[in-house]
Amino acid sequence: MRYLPGKAFPPYAFLPGRDPHPTRDPEGHSFGREEEAGRYLPPARWRENEPYLFGVDLYNHGFLWEAHEAWETQWHASKGDRTQALFLQALIQCAAAWLKIPMDQAQGVARLSALALEKLSEVGRSHERYMGLDVEDFARSVRDFADSGAASIEGRPRIVLEE
Repeated sequence: MRYLPGKAFPPYAFLPGRDPHPTRDPEGHSFGREEEAGRYLPPARWRENEPYLFGVDLYNHGFLWEAHEAWETQWHASKGDRTQALFLQALIQCAAAWLKIPMDQAQGVARLSALALEKLSEVGRSHERYMGLDVEDFARSVRDFADSGAASIEGRPRIVLEE
């Protein structure tokens, strides 16, 4: 399932130490592209938030570093909205945690997933569903996956957005 089907994925999912850095290496898939500035949209308008939706698509299809980058522009733009900033930072930390799995960095997985869970917990205390995501259900899946000692990102929790 895609939430922004008209936007193409990069030719590869970046893994540090394996691939050319997307923006710093001339061989990188995004080298020379200007970064789009994030623009704040209230959480109720999440369906219009293309960087958020594209980040979800990237994350769900295994482009973890790229999802992190897509959400980071929105995170910076949302810093005046504490809940939205926490939520986006939690998603960024989930993507970063799972990226540590193929890098064989179990401590990074544990540390980043714990940070993400703290933020999801805070968001979940005031919102059952936030920007289309069932926060408690996603947090439970994050906790279970982080605790599983997974050797692959394939079983990572997916982000499913609903009304």
